[in-house]
Amino acid sequence: MIIKSNIKDYELTIEENFDFVTDLIQLENAYFVIDKGLYNLYHESLFSLIPEDKLTIIESLEVNKTIETALMLCETMTRIPAKRNAHLVSFGGGIIQDITGFVANILYRGIHWTFVPTTLLAACDSCIGGKTSLNYKQYKNLLGTFYPPEDIRVCSLFFKTLSEKDFLSGLGEVVKFNLMYGEQGLRRIENDLQSLLNREEIALNTYLESSLAFKKPFIEEDEFDQGVRIHLNFAHTFGHSFETVSHYSIPHGTAVAMGMIAANRVSLSRGYLSEELVLSSENVLKQIIRVDLSKISFDVETIIDAMRKDKKQTSTDLTAVLLHDDMKLGIFKDIKKEEIVDSLNALIDCLQS
Repeated sequence: MIIKSNIKDYELTIEENFDFVTDLIQLENAYFVIDKGLYNLYHESLFSLIPEDKLTIIESLEVNKTIETALMLCETMTRIPAKRNAHLVSFGGGIIQDITGFVANILYRGIHWTFVPTTLLAACDSCIGGKTSLNYKQYKNLLGTFYPPEDIRVCSLFFKTLSEKDFLSGLGEVVKFNLMYGEQGLRRIENDLQSLLNREEIALNTYLESSLAFKKPFIEEDEFDQGVRIHLNFAHTFGHSFETVSHYSIPHGTAVAMGMIAANRVSLSRGYLSEELVLSSENVLKQIIRVDLSKISFDVETIIDAMRKDKKQTSTDLTAVLLHDDMKLGIFKDIKKEEIVDSLNALIDCLQS
């Protein structure tokens, strides 16, 4: 798959096995950044031939997604004589992608970068689109750039060793893309959900490709997130607030799945979606959401405050992307507090049923 970009066109390849890792290790002028958990799992089988002086291992925690980590990597990579011919190769999920993408962009005004997304969440969504984000002090994702990798390698074999929590988080984004396809996508995910939950390779690769294919035209038309790409934020206004109020104990994809339930309830109350479609989508979403509601505050004022602080809000009114008119995507800038209260109550009832 070739993705068109104003910065540089780039290619995504879905790999059938791990042979490509050996090819990457043999790249000239390469420096490697690998998620700590992944390195511990695959050190002997995949990464043992990487020289220690060409490797940094980073634990994928929000506290490490900072400018300090990025600058540390920049300084470390100055040891590579090649300078602008240096090639950064990173393995991991979204946090590793954010750190290394930022570094690849700012070091020598841009170096070669290959990214291997090893979480379902990163592979089906964030690996294309070119966004990088770093946290600064108490501000999440305050610093950022647009800088895509030249090369993305996806291998679903990595997903077999994901924790259940991380795997289900990735499925949240997979389901999101299928709901955005419309009723046809909803019926398809209903039929195939069990195969995905079983982590069947054929099903995973099929849905990876369809998710990325759905996202591709949006990011090619609106690379810098100023227009039509905003539609991809379906359920994110709610989802980001759930992440915030849970202090990020709810992973991103799971929060988005919860956000879909809340957003669709707003659509139902407005007559934008039928009850049958909403209940069908909730039946799918309930199967991938595993959260302890007793440990999360659903205080309405706190959630609304978190929604207002979301960087995607552009005015004092609350804006959300909703499904309407046979599951088309639309941007609505008039979300009312009463609608949020009702949708939260419906979400809680749904998850407790």
